[in-house]
Amino acid sequence: MNTSPRITAIRTHLMQAGPLGVSGWTADVRNSITSGTRNWLFVTVETDAGISGIGEGSGWPRVVEAAVRDLSHVVVGEDAFAIEWLWQRMHVAIMGHGMSGVVGQGAIGAIDMALWDIKGKALGVPVWQLLGGRMRDRVRAYAHAATPAQAEAAVARGYTALKTGGVSNPVEKARAIRAAVGDGVDLMVDLHGPPWLTAPDAIANCRALEELHPLFVEEPLAPEDIEGYRRLRRESRVPLAAGERHGGLHGIAPLLHEGLIDVAQPDSGRAGGITGLRKIAAVAEARFATVAPHAGSLGPVAEYAALHLLAAIPNALIHEKMDPDWPGRARVVTREPELVDGHLLVPDAPGLGVEIDEDFVAANPSVRNVGLPKGGWPAGTEEAGVYAQPRWVRGRAFG
Repeated sequence: MNTSPRITAIRTHLMQAGPLGVSGWTADVRNSITSGTRNWLFVTVETDAGISGIGEGSGWPRVVEAAVRDLSHVVVGEDAFAIEWLWQRMHVAIMGHGMSGVVGQGAIGAIDMALWDIKGKALGVPVWQLLGGRMRDRVRAYAHAATPAQAEAAVARGYTALKTGGVSNPVEKARAIRAAVGDGVDLMVDLHGPPWLTAPDAIANCRALEELHPLFVEEPLAPEDIEGYRRLRRESRVPLAAGERHGGLHGIAPLLHEGLIDVAQPDSGRAGGITGLRKIAAVAEARFATVAPHAGSLGPVAEYAALHLLAAIPNALIHEKMDPDWPGRARVVTREPELVDGHLLVPDAPGLGVEIDEDFVAANPSVRNVGLPKGGWPAGTEEAGVYAQPRWVRGRAFG
């Protein structure tokens, strides 16, 4: 007798994550490229058993919301426990649009995440238990810092790892922060992979960062520049990380198959959900790579999903924590993961262990989700065309 709950409805909750014009991203507080445009999309999957699950999707959330609604007819009426089957079914449904795009993977991921939450709640176990059991009861996390003062404040809060970088003077920032916090704190540098950063630029930056012994250098090139990654791998000795803008397993797989990165960074909201994340983690393990999910633009539900994954896989490296962040983040959910001595405690509650405050989300409706860069970018960037930057312009940003 089949007692699995059936999916009856899917609801979406789209919000603006912070007031327009105020950045919620802190790798470069003064010159944020996401200033005022961050959106969070949450998805509720309901069942005939009265159990609902919560998920989150990114990859252009305003567009992902439409994709979730389009996919609803593929899953409504189906067995909520048949997670892998539904994951495959949704991929078949979108294959005509490409299976590695961030929009499709964001929509599939939001629904998939909610299904894991439902199954955990129905069985009375946390998601990490469904993933094979807990390998660790806490996961190391890192904060963000753009200045030495911010770095010192984060260390005072208990963090032992920090990320800096941005689109202007990342090497200079990293040197200043390393001098402020010393060698006992792990440092990561995010170059954000803009399209005008060429392989020679990335090689120069990575060589300059070698003396700082970074835990990894993130997105040193545009995600599409596979040949650039090959050149960089031959010429640099720093650990490389990428994957946040590669949609799902098939997007990030080429970097792993060729050994071009040391750290896989699938975005928790656009990697095909928990099912997609665990597949990426398995490929990374086979290539002797670790996993550090990206969470820079994401809300707190995707943060929980990544935490459950990292608790259950052998090659977990570290968890991205948006700290500091928009104060409203804590009001979106019933509880945030507990941070102790720079580590996030793995939740024991059934499912993901989190719910959203739908009233608060509704009180912060989405206005827009894209914006042009303002401040901190070299003069002439937009006018000259991002694929034809003169080297002296790039040099002012990345030297």
